[in-house]
Amino acid sequence: MSTISDVAKAAGVSVATVSRALRGLDRVNPQTRAKVLQVAEQLQYVASPTAASLASGRTRVVGVVAPFLTRWFFATLLSGIEKSLREHGHHVVLFDLEAEPMGRRMRLTQSMLWKRVDGVVVLNVPMDDAERELIERLELPVVTVGNRVGGWPCVRIDDTAAMVLAAQHVIDLGHTEIAYVGVVPHDSDHLQTPLERRSAFLATMEAAGLSCPPEWLVDSDWTASGAAAHVVPVLTGAHRPTAVVAASDEMAIGVLCAARRLGIAVPGELSVVGIDDHTFADVMDLSTVRQNVDEQGRRAGQILMGQILGSDTPPPDELVLPVELVVRSSTAAPCRPANP
Repeated sequence: MSTISDVAKAAGVSVATVSRALRGLDRVNPQTRAKVLQVAEQLQYVASPTAASLASGRTRVVGVVAPFLTRWFFATLLSGIEKSLREHGHHVVLFDLEAEPMGRRMRLTQSMLWKRVDGVVVLNVPMDDAERELIERLELPVVTVGNRVGGWPCVRIDDTAAMVLAAQHVIDLGHTEIAYVGVVPHDSDHLQTPLERRSAFLATMEAAGLSCPPEWLVDSDWTASGAAAHVVPVLTGAHRPTAVVAASDEMAIGVLCAARRLGIAVPGELSVVGIDDHTFADVMDLSTVRQNVDEQGRRAGQILMGQILGSDTPPPDELVLPVELVVRSSTAAPCRPANP
């Protein structure tokens, strides 16, 4: 089995240079790093993770804190983060804080983080005071995605702008009777995005001189199945909306399924729009507001690695990525006139 000395000899560099190159440190010429990596692969040399950790004081592992690992959004974020970290020889350990959907979650503890990770990426989880104090006491660099937490760098989209695009789209088509799916309980631990999108929806309606009846503001756990069940009373009432704006594509897909089961034609009798551009949105012909979720994960990973490796460039306080309206066949002008 090859040793680090074998790699150094074959590459024509010192053992210390091989060690720095394999650990992804900045103090190595890119051409030298590439040569070392090539030689190490040819010699099938694999550094001992334990020895590397002891030598560098790093675990080469990043903790990713997520509320729901089974959701498309978080799985896509995770994929982007992992790809970014992999370029620097780091990998992910997952902390799944999920309890009940949109309800109370587990809390981070010292045993989860201490001497186990070099940094933390927090995915749309608002940290409480005790969790923030824990991370700061452990002196771990942090990047958040979605939720803005204290002074930590944040990668996100403008949720208000995204919802304005979605709501304004159906308003511009001529809809005036518009329901909303995505209200969460006020005791939920996941409030920031749901509240911002709901507020933006109501503000956009008000700016257009429209209102939404309280019974058309539909509670949901932000799953397709939950939305499909909870929207039924609205779609089967004595008078139903001509359009539904869902705060996420998963919920919009649930609305599409409910409409199909009830024999309501989309978009002939009901227009539906969501936010995300979920992997199934194109298949379902769902109009949506696209956000690049994979890119958010990649950028979060890059910012965190810059902090871990001691980059001279300070991390941004906030990185807001763009969104865009994608019009498909789930939305059209209303076929019946609005009620006077």
